[in-house]
Amino acid sequence: MPDYALPSAIICLPFVVSVMVLLLRGLGRRQNLSAWLMTSTGLLVLLLSAYLYPAIADGGVVRQVIPWVPGLGLDLVLRIDGFSWLFMLLISGIGALVGVYARYYMSPDDPLARFFALLLAFMGSMLGIVMSGNVIQLVFFWELTSFFSFLLIGYWYNGASARDGARMALIVTSGGGLCLFGGVLLLGHIVGSYDLEAILAAGDVVRAHPWYLPTLILILLGAFTKSAQFPFHFWLPQAMSAPTPASAYLHSATMVKAGVFLLVRFWPVLGGTTEWSWIVGGIGMISLILGAYSAMFEQDLKGVLAYSTISHLGLITMLVGLGSTLGVVAAIFHIVNHATFKASLFMAAGAVDHETDTRDLRKLGGLRRHMPITATLALVAGAAMAGVPLLNGFLSKEMFFAETLAVGQGPLLDALSVVIAVAASAFGVTYSLRFVGGVFFGRVVDDLPRKPHEPPLWMRFPIGFLALLCLLVGMLPARMIGPSLDAAARSVLGGDMPTYSLAVWHGLTTPLLMSIFAFVAGCLMYVRLREYFSSCEAAPLTGRLSGKRIFERVLAVAAADVPQRIERRYPSRRLQSQLLMIVLLALAAGWIAAASAPLGLDLGGSDSDPAFALLWLIGAVCAVGAASQAKFHRLAALILTGGAGLVSCVSFVWLSAPDLAATQLLVEVVTTILILLGMRWLPKRIAGMAVETRWQRFRRRRDVFIAIAVGAGVASLAYAAMTHPVSESISRFFLENAYTGGGGNNVVNVILVDFRGFDTLGEISVLAIVALTVFGLLRRFRPAAESISMPVQQQQQTAYDAAAPDRAADHSLTDYLMIPGLIIQLLSPVILLFGLHLFLRGHDLPGGGFVAGITVSVALILLYMAGGARWVETRLRVLPVRWIGAGLLMAVLTGLGSLAFGHPFMTSHFQYLDLPLLGRIPLATAVLFDLGVFAVVVGATTLMLIALAHQSLRRPREVPAAAAAAEGET
Repeated sequence: MPDYALPSAIICLPFVVSVMVLLLRGLGRRQNLSAWLMTSTGLLVLLLSAYLYPAIADGGVVRQVIPWVPGLGLDLVLRIDGFSWLFMLLISGIGALVGVYARYYMSPDDPLARFFALLLAFMGSMLGIVMSGNVIQLVFFWELTSFFSFLLIGYWYNGASARDGARMALIVTSGGGLCLFGGVLLLGHIVGSYDLEAILAAGDVVRAHPWYLPTLILILLGAFTKSAQFPFHFWLPQAMSAPTPASAYLHSATMVKAGVFLLVRFWPVLGGTTEWSWIVGGIGMISLILGAYSAMFEQDLKGVLAYSTISHLGLITMLVGLGSTLGVVAAIFHIVNHATFKASLFMAAGAVDHETDTRDLRKLGGLRRHMPITATLALVAGAAMAGVPLLNGFLSKEMFFAETLAVGQGPLLDALSVVIAVAASAFGVTYSLRFVGGVFFGRVVDDLPRKPHEPPLWMRFPIGFLALLCLLVGMLPARMIGPSLDAAARSVLGGDMPTYSLAVWHGLTTPLLMSIFAFVAGCLMYVRLREYFSSCEAAPLTGRLSGKRIFERVLAVAAADVPQRIERRYPSRRLQSQLLMIVLLALAAGWIAAASAPLGLDLGGSDSDPAFALLWLIGAVCAVGAASQAKFHRLAALILTGGAGLVSCVSFVWLSAPDLAATQLLVEVVTTILILLGMRWLPKRIAGMAVETRWQRFRRRRDVFIAIAVGAGVASLAYAAMTHPVSESISRFFLENAYTGGGGNNVVNVILVDFRGFDTLGEISVLAIVALTVFGLLRRFRPAAESISMPVQQQQQTAYDAAAPDRAADHSLTDYLMIPGLIIQLLSPVILLFGLHLFLRGHDLPGGGFVAGITVSVALILLYMAGGARWVETRLRVLPVRWIGAGLLMAVLTGLGSLAFGHPFMTSHFQYLDLPLLGRIPLATAVLFDLGVFAVVVGATTLMLIALAHQSLRRPREVPAAAAAAEGET
C-alpha cells in the first residue's frame, strides 16, 4: 500500500471491522472473536501510525486529499502532523488494551457484538476528528463521537440511570457540536476556506476580524461541552452508568480529550488574545478546582474518577488559556499522562466492581489482602494522579506550577492562579488517597456482595501495562516521551517552539516546594477528614447547586412546561389549527418576499393550446371537488384527487416528458391504494348529523379564502419562474453531455443517477426515513373496535349464509375475490417482468429504478389486496427493511467506488462491451446506483403497505373499565 493511502486505510479500518463484528456475531466462542477483532484492529492502527513517524518527526505533515464535491470546495482531507499522530497512538493503543480488558470484564450474556462494534465505530470517529484536514469534516466526526458515546453510555438500557446519562450526554455534547459547526462556518467564511492548513496559517486575519469573538465563543462552546468543563461538567459523572471498558476508553483517553484537542489545535488561530485568556483560562481554573473539590466527597469509585477527570481537563484547559507556548507544551504532556493513569484507574475500578459487585467506597476496604496485584497497580496509577515524584503525573504538574508562577496578568490574578493550582493539587492528593486507601487498605470488609479475588491475568494486563508506562515516563521522560512530545508541540507551535526540559530533577525550585506543600496538605486532609468524607452524601457548598438538577429542570421546562402552556393558551386537539398557523406564516413570508422583490409577472398573450387549457380546467375542477368532498365523502374525494393526478400525468405526456408521466401514473396508483387502506381505519363522518354553527361557517369561508390566496401565490411563483428569461439554461449542458458523460440517451435518468446522483441519494434516504417513521407510528396504532369490524358487504354475505339451511357458515367468504385474486396471481409475474424491463431500459429509454420499483410494489400491493396479509406472507418472505438497507448500501458503495480510483464521490463510469448474441452494449456504473434506488423504493413502499395491512390482524384497542364506566355515566 502506498504511503499516501495510509491515512484513509487507518480511518476506514475500525469502521470496516465494526461492520464485520456485527455480521460475524454468533461465531466464535462466546465473546472471543469480537474482543480479539477489536484488539487486533487497535494494534494494527497503532503499527500503521508508528510507521508514519519518520514523516512527521521533524514537523512534516502527511496529507491525503480525496475529491468529494470539488465544485463547492469540499474534499475529504486527511491530515496527520505530530499532534494528531500522538492522539492516534492514544486512541489505538488504549483501544487495543480496552479490547483485552473488556474480553474478561463483560458478561457472556451481554450482546457483546454490539458493544465491540460500537467501540470500534467510536475509535474510527475519534481518528476522524484528529486526522481531519477540513473543519466541516471534523465537525461530522465530532458529532459521530457524540452519537456512538450515547449508544455506549446507554448500552445497558434497561437501567434508568444508563438511559438518563446517555440522554444527558447526547444533548449536551451534540448541542455543543452544533455550536462548533456554527463556529467553523464563521471561521471558514473569515479565512475563505475550510481547509485546516489555510485556517492555521491565517491566525492574524482571524484575530483581527470583527467576527472573531462570536467565532471564538461558538468554538469554545463545542470544546467545553465535549471536555465536560464548567458549566457543562455535570454530564460526565452521570455517564458513569456505561460499562467500565467504555468509561476507561471514552472518559479518560478519547472523547473527553476531543475538547482539549480542539483547544490546542486552534491555539495558533484563536489564541493569544485577551478574550481567549480570560474565557479559556477562567473556565479551566473553575473546572480545575470544582472538579477536584467534588471528587473528595464522591462515594462512587467511578464518580471519583469522573470528577477528577473534570479537574485534570480543567488543568489542561487552564494551561492552554495562559497564553504561553510553554503552557501548550505542558498541556500536550499532561494530555498523554492523564490518559495513561486515568485509563488504568478506570480499569482498576472496574476490576474491583467485577470482583466485589459494588463501587461504593463506604462498603469497600482492605482489598489488598484479596487482590494484592491489583492493589499494587492501582497504587502506582493513583500516585501518578496525585503527582508523586518519579511518576509521569509529577512532571506535567511541575510544568503546570511553573506556568502559574509566570502568568503575568497582575498581582491579584497571579496570586489567585497559584492558590487555586496548589489547592486543586492538594485536593487531588486527597481524592487519590480516598480511591487507593479507602478501597485497598484499612479494615477488611467481610460482608461484600461477592467474595473478592484477583481478576484474571489478562484482565490485569492492561492495568499493569499502563501503570508501567506511568513509571517509565516518570523515571525516563526524555527517552520515553521526549521525541513524541517534541513532534506534537512543534506541529502546533511551529517556529515559536520554546525551550523546555524533561529532567526528573531541577533542583529545589518553587514548583517543587509547591508540590511538597500540596502533597502534605492533601495527606493531612485525608487523615483528618476521612470519616467526614465517608459520611457526606454530597459536597458541601456545591452539592446543592447540582448541574444535573438544573439541566433536568431546563429540559422539563423546554420539553413539557412551555409546550403545555402554549397548548393551554391555544387549546386545540386538532391538527387543522396548527396547520393553519404554518400556512399563514408561509403566506406572510411569501408576501414579504414578494413585496421586497416583485415577481415581475408577464401577463401578456401566450400561445397556449385551448385543449391544454381545457385539460387543466378539468384538473382544477377535480381538485376543488376533492377539497369540497373530503370531510364527508372521502372515497369521492380520493377519486377526484386521482383525477387531478391523471391530469398532471397527461400534461407531462403533452409536454413530451414520458419519464415524468410514467412516474406520475404509477405514483398515483400506489398512493391511491395506500390511502384507501388507511381510510379503512378513519372514524366515520355522516353529513347532516350536526347543525353547522355560525363559527363553523365563518371558518369554512376563511379556509377557502386562505386556500385561494396560497394557491394563487404558488401559481404566481411558478408562472414567474417559468416565464423568467434565462440567458443560458443548464438543460443544454445535460442534453449535450448525457450520452458522452453519462453513457445514456435518457437524459432524465442520467440526471437522476449521474449528474444529480448526490441529490438522488439524499432523496432516497429521506424516503427510507419516512417509510420507517410511518411503520413506527402504525406499529403502535391500535384501531378502535368499531373500525375493525367486517365490511358491510361481507356482513351481508355472512348473514345470508347463516340464514340459508343448505349453506355452511361463511360459505360466501371462501369465494371472496376469487376471480380477481386468480387474475392478480396470474398477472403478478407479468408485472414483475415489466418492472425488470423498465429498470433495464431506463438508461436509454423511459424507465429507471424509481419507476421499476413502484411497478414491483404495485404487484405486491395487489397480492396483499387479493389474498390478504397472512396468505401473502406464508408464501412470500417479504423483508422490506433489508431491501431499504441493501438499497442504501448499494447506492453509497457505488458512490464510494469512484473514490478508490481517484475521482470525486458519485463519479460514474461507462464503457461498451461486445457480448455474444447481444452485440455491442453500453454498461454504466450508474446502473448499480439505480439498482439501489430500485431496492429502496420497493422496500419503502412495501414497508408502508405492511404497516397498513397488518392493522386488520390486530386486536381492537381495549378501553379501560374505569374509563368505560365514566363514559357510561356521562
